[in-house]
Amino acid sequence: MALTSDAVLERMMTLHPKIIDLTLARVHRLLEALGHPEQRLPPVVHIAGTNGKGSTQAMIRAGLEAEGKAVHAYTSPHLARFHERIRLAGTLISEPALSALLDECVTANGPDEITFFEITTCAAFLAFARTQADFTLLEVGLGGRLDATNVVERPLLTIITPVSVDHQQYLGETLPEIAGEKAGIIKRGVPVIVGPQTPEGLAVIEAKAARMGAPVLAFGQHWTVWEERGRLVFQDENGLLDLPLPNLPGPHQVHNAGAALAALRLMGMGEAAFEAAVTQAYWPARMQRLRHGPLIDMAPHVELWLDGGHNPAGGEALAATLARLPQRETHLICGMLNTKDVRGYMRPLAGHAADLYAVSIPGEKSTLPAEETRDAALDVGIVAQTAPSVAEALAAVVQRNPAARVLICGSLYLAGTILRENG
Repeated sequence: MALTSDAVLERMMTLHPKIIDLTLARVHRLLEALGHPEQRLPPVVHIAGTNGKGSTQAMIRAGLEAEGKAVHAYTSPHLARFHERIRLAGTLISEPALSALLDECVTANGPDEITFFEITTCAAFLAFARTQADFTLLEVGLGGRLDATNVVERPLLTIITPVSVDHQQYLGETLPEIAGEKAGIIKRGVPVIVGPQTPEGLAVIEAKAARMGAPVLAFGQHWTVWEERGRLVFQDENGLLDLPLPNLPGPHQVHNAGAALAALRLMGMGEAAFEAAVTQAYWPARMQRLRHGPLIDMAPHVELWLDGGHNPAGGEALAATLARLPQRETHLICGMLNTKDVRGYMRPLAGHAADLYAVSIPGEKSTLPAEETRDAALDVGIVAQTAPSVAEALAAVVQRNPAARVLICGSLYLAGTILRENG
């Protein structure tokens, strides 16, 4: 009997622990054993950055598909099921196809060392190379320079979304160091679209682009985007676009939409693509309103939201989004990983939350214990306590205010648990 993809993935995790050791040597070796699928991909858009990669990719995909284009998309991490990471010509990869690909990659790799992300990225490339499409959208997993996705020698274009401090243990302690890692996706002569950056981050990115002879299209210089009278206005050297605001909630999505529109313009798309990019994109666990499932059944009058942001910039974006919502008593249910800047994430949220219920993330070895999450919240001035689970935290809120706003937040891993259990 053929193994299911879950069984193969579990075996891969056992053989190749989830340890991050940034190098491209293992990926190049396996891709060679597989016949170099990375050299046979449809034209590639490669996206790096700290925040906004997934949303920007989702908007570009919505725009391209509105023009009738078939689009491959690769993203990580997944939320509910691994299949979310690989979209073939617009459709999530099937279970039989995924199982067969993973098995093929495990066989080709043999006993050699390789990380989970590296081998699954190779599987995605193999799937993309074997399926007809017009474009391939690749989202970086971590960093850029040594990320497993950074093996395409000549992408169509690259995009660097806002860079902020995160994953310091792998990418460097300072923002210029981190920007340098993200700028590692810039290729010789290939245009790079640059979202809003700090001056020091932009300087690093522009210097790398200059060395590579890569044309730069930077926010504030070559294109700009803003909100005006409830509309999104985008302007570049080709003229002005007047569009609806993004359907993805939050003022930060205006900048993500700007990068997506700059990319679509560069790719030669038209009005249908621009409109769809801002109205048709879907990206789960980014300020997603939950309307069905067991949690809603137990709290039918609560306004329930889910967000997977987990670093200081994510906290700021979340705070700005909450500030735009109609006034309503807001409670946070928060679980985080022990690798994150927890206080930096929570500090912007302090003025928007009545209180916070801290939970440990179920089944996640790297979870921050609920008690430490609670203490971090108390440190930044948020009234906080622990709860054994999200459901029990929600029940406690409902007991006090059945019509409250509740935001489950702090980690994509927590968000994934919620989407699986509340689906």
